[in-house]
Amino acid sequence: MKAFVIGYGSIGKRHIKNLTKHMNVQCIVLSQRTNDSFLKKNCILVNNLKDGLSLKPDFAIITNQTNLHLKTAMKIAEFNIPFFIEKPLSNNLKNVEKLIHIIKKNKISTLVGCNLRFHPCFIEAKKILLKNKIGRIISIQSQNSSYLPDWHPDEDYSKSYSAQKNSGGIVYTCIHEIDYLCWFFGKVSSISSSIGKYSDLKIKTDDLADIILKFKNQIICNLHLDFNQKSPVRYCRIVGTKGILYLNFLNSELSFFDYKINKWKIIICLKKYDSNSMYVDELNHFIDCIIKNKKSVNSVAENYEILKVADAIQKSSKNKKMVLMK
Repeated sequence: MKAFVIGYGSIGKRHIKNLTKHMNVQCIVLSQRTNDSFLKKNCILVNNLKDGLSLKPDFAIITNQTNLHLKTAMKIAEFNIPFFIEKPLSNNLKNVEKLIHIIKKNKISTLVGCNLRFHPCFIEAKKILLKNKIGRIISIQSQNSSYLPDWHPDEDYSKSYSAQKNSGGIVYTCIHEIDYLCWFFGKVSSISSSIGKYSDLKIKTDDLADIILKFKNQIICNLHLDFNQKSPVRYCRIVGTKGILYLNFLNSELSFFDYKINKWKIIICLKKYDSNSMYVDELNHFIDCIIKNKKSVNSVAENYEILKVADAIQKSSKNKKMVLMK
């Protein structure tokens, strides 16, 4: 198979390495980084979309800047090529419905980046929730805090895409949290939020968000996101009538506090978990969907609902009032 990869940032490079190493897929890459030795050795380099499409790829991987995602995806979809597009789908809602129309018309497979859905702890947590093992869910606390300069220590963080306004800011950059919360708990009914730039980081976008999500099943979630904590934290704590489910992403650990015995029990503890494996599984799932012509776990049409939540979070903060979802 041949993959047309558009964009060669850190996630693009990861996907290319996984495709060439684990899946024996030939990669055509649209990038201006002509001096990159890995690209020269392992890939076919092209200068524009037209040249890449002329090589008749079996699918595309869109990993360029977020504000270019929709424009690129529409051109790919018009050529009837299945595509994987990195999160977030876009930095706004403009033209997403137009893209969905083209996808449906051409009947192509799509997948929006959602690697956490392929992490063993998230998979197991989803199973536990489906089986109602923690009883009726009362509340959720979710947090993703890190320090932007530590993301890519060898680069100037102030020039990184995440530091720019057109990235969509903290909410769109950390949209994985919104994705897995909706995957776990369903549709959101209302949103209240406060977003802004509060740190001394040299960035042009928001770096902190506090969000209250109310789901249609009456579950309340407190979600905190920020770019400014040097001691990273990433977890989801789910409180139910029978116990508490705690997912610690940084430790790859899932545990349960059982009210009956008044003790914590470790369900999963992956001390040597290779985080790259969830990205490999994600791509394998997408390729399998193409081969078998089946629906992916997170198509563009489905992910549009996640993007609507992100957009509503921005509106709630800007207008200083609750947003009701349809």
